[in-house]
Amino acid sequence: MQGSSRTALSAARQVLNGTLSGPGDPMNTARELFAVVDVIDSNATLRRALGDPSRESEAKRGLVQRLFSGKIGYDAMAVVTAVAGERWSSERDLSDALERLAVEAATASAEKAGRADAFENELFRFERAVAGDPELRDVLTNRYGDPAQRAAVVDRLLQHKARPETVRLARQAVLEPRGRKFGRTIEEYLAVAARRREQITAVVTAATPLDQADEDRLARALSGIYGKPVLLQVVVDPSVIGGLRVRVGDEVIDGTVARKLEGARRHLAG
Repeated sequence: MQGSSRTALSAARQVLNGTLSGPGDPMNTARELFAVVDVIDSNATLRRALGDPSRESEAKRGLVQRLFSGKIGYDAMAVVTAVAGERWSSERDLSDALERLAVEAATASAEKAGRADAFENELFRFERAVAGDPELRDVLTNRYGDPAQRAAVVDRLLQHKARPETVRLARQAVLEPRGRKFGRTIEEYLAVAARRREQITAVVTAATPLDQADEDRLARALSGIYGKPVLLQVVVDPSVIGGLRVRVGDEVIDGTVARKLEGARRHLAG
């Protein structure tokens, strides 16, 4: 987001944070915000009305009050009203902001319960499992399939095995990807969670699992480089042979044996 949308998101986030400091249930707020996103995305007239920068803020706030009063709780209504009253650079930015705030509310729920690291790890592992299973990926990403069937698959795989926040975001990514691929949707959710927690996520690829001591040392080293706490997401891939590949955002540090062998091969080939 750029310009006025970035300022608008910051103002709306302050309202969300205010609700999160109260007695309400952040997970319920997340569910309701996602529901509002779905309504806005499915109604072009509503989307244009709320995203119109020439329309008075009071009129837009009144519109969401009329539409959603009694259908969502006080906390979600406060956030939606705040978002509607801001000035956005585009209609898409408005619904994107609501989606981000929903993910932040889910992350806050995990933080409140002391399970934020586990929540992020589970969501990452689920995305990797889907990416590595073509049959499962086809079932969960088939836009022409039965949405109820996709949701049932997520529930069967995660219910009673993952945190409620993980299940909620996995279901959302499967049912309402908003034009994105499943993997990209999960990546964006994880990025939002990391920003809220003021930390960096590093995806580490290794030939064999790392023990806890190795993970701790690597996390400390990366934290020293980037100046923030680092959460490691470890992927085991025997094809790297040895060494580590570390991806932080768009930056990749590749110290794998496979990379070195490839470099030697190219050198010999001239």
